[in-house]
Amino acid sequence: MNKTVNINLAGIFFHIDEDAYLKLQRYLDAIRRSFTDSQGRDEIIADIEARVAELFSEKIKDEKQVIGNKEVDEVITVMGQPEDYRLDEEIFEDEPRTSYQKTKSSKQLFRDTTSSYVGGVSSGLSHYLGIEPIWIRLAWILFTIFSSGAFVLIYIAFWIFVPEAKTTADFLAMKGEAVNISNIEKKIKEGFDGVADTVKNVDYQKYSDKVKNSSTTFFDALGDVLLFFLKIFVKFIGVILIITAGITLISLFIGLFTLGTFGFMDMPWVEYFEVGSHPEVPLWLISLLSFLAVGIPFFFLFILGLKILINNLKSIGTPAKLGLLGVWILSLIGLGILGVRQATLEAYDAEVISEKKLLPVTSSDTLTIKMEGNNRYAKHLHRGNNYKIKRDPQGNKLIVIRDVELYIKTTKRDSVVGITIEKKAEGRSYDAAAQRAEDLKYSYILDGNTLLLDGYAITDYASKYRDQEINVVLTLPEGITIIADNNTSRYNNSWKYDDYKIIDGREGEYLKLIDGEFQCDNCPEEDNDWKHNEWQDDDDAGIKIRSNDDSFNLKIDEDGVELNNEPVKVKIDEDGIEIKTDN
Repeated sequence: MNKTVNINLAGIFFHIDEDAYLKLQRYLDAIRRSFTDSQGRDEIIADIEARVAELFSEKIKDEKQVIGNKEVDEVITVMGQPEDYRLDEEIFEDEPRTSYQKTKSSKQLFRDTTSSYVGGVSSGLSHYLGIEPIWIRLAWILFTIFSSGAFVLIYIAFWIFVPEAKTTADFLAMKGEAVNISNIEKKIKEGFDGVADTVKNVDYQKYSDKVKNSSTTFFDALGDVLLFFLKIFVKFIGVILIITAGITLISLFIGLFTLGTFGFMDMPWVEYFEVGSHPEVPLWLISLLSFLAVGIPFFFLFILGLKILINNLKSIGTPAKLGLLGVWILSLIGLGILGVRQATLEAYDAEVISEKKLLPVTSSDTLTIKMEGNNRYAKHLHRGNNYKIKRDPQGNKLIVIRDVELYIKTTKRDSVVGITIEKKAEGRSYDAAAQRAEDLKYSYILDGNTLLLDGYAITDYASKYRDQEINVVLTLPEGITIIADNNTSRYNNSWKYDDYKIIDGREGEYLKLIDGEFQCDNCPEEDNDWKHNEWQDDDDAGIKIRSNDDSFNLKIDEDGVELNNEPVKVKIDEDGIEIKTDN
């Protein structure tokens, strides 16, 4: 049974075995004695203790783990024995050097606030990438300009998640120098410039000694090369994740604060989005839910990319992760509910006959049919499956429906004209669809024997657009004569079904209803200037085309091509068609 003690090392508490504690205490006392006459002794020792605490923190997995002799020995191996740094290295120039003297550390990303303008991000990246800070800052400015300011978010993310270099160990790690007793001492005594040169020389000397002493075998070197390329590949994946996630987050951010904010503004096109076929919720809510549902996964991908590139990246913490996960799940549930609502918006169709009456126009009269517009709602007459948003004289919003169609039926039971106004709409339920159809406002006027039909219908803005339409059905008695104005051509039904009659492009002509069909005595007959003789089964089989005045006569058969009874040669190629005669 071993006794454990609690120690406070650089402000961090550890549980340590008693034997390991005594070894660590002797080690730290030896360090203090080695720097008895050194300038900056207290600062050197404080930084060494902070580095030891950092190494211990990396090795323990939970707060209850006890540090033993093994962990202390590993830390001493990394930091080095204090007496080794008091000797003249040139004396042992030809001797193999211990591994702890040549410990090499990869660069870690920190924010360098000692030479910063804002948060030290650019200065820290310059150390990590080996690029002058001026170029990093210039790149930030250009990216921010080209992204309309969105790259500021990435800078803020670096500012939040990348730790600041505070201790001597942090500055050494930022420069890629081994954080051991020797470098900590040199850093404090000589400054960054001296340390950087020293580390470069030591690394070079280390590499030379390795080659000279053949301490690295061929397979070890091959493994190092493969490991190097693997690290490069992993870093590349991290860069791809950061770029992809960053662009996606920037796009979502721009969309949220452009499209999403229009729900609070009186923008013209937003009105069409609100009354169109989309869930009956505010536009900003849809944008916010979409931003969260898509943005949170890409945010974690962005953090993952940063962790691949930055070994010492600060975690956002478990509470933040769980909170974002909860928000993401709620956003998915919200979008699912909106999707169900969207699927049921037009689930039912309803048709309402709002008016059915007889007009004082008899079979012996001539009925004129004409469409009418309105300077406020429909200046130009045309039918279409669309709508416009207008305002009434009081300034209230209205939806103008363009889907108006005219149908004609015949009857032998009545001697007067009948009119039926059919209104159609869709809705989440049949009652909702029927009410929406009933809310349509449509009118017509009978001026003598002239029927003036509105080419549009209107409904309240709150009714939304759900495929509303108006069908005007005219029932004509036998023997009546009608003339449809030319402006009805786009409104007339052109399909023969359910006993509906069609005018068939004869607008502007007097049409008389005889035996259930329209007849026109004064309509011009079709005059074809060209007659085409079909293929024949006799000896003269071929194609003949001639004009009525015989000025043009083209014959194509098995004997060739004749134009006006003269043989011709026809050449067709990429330059066009060439026809030659013997004359």
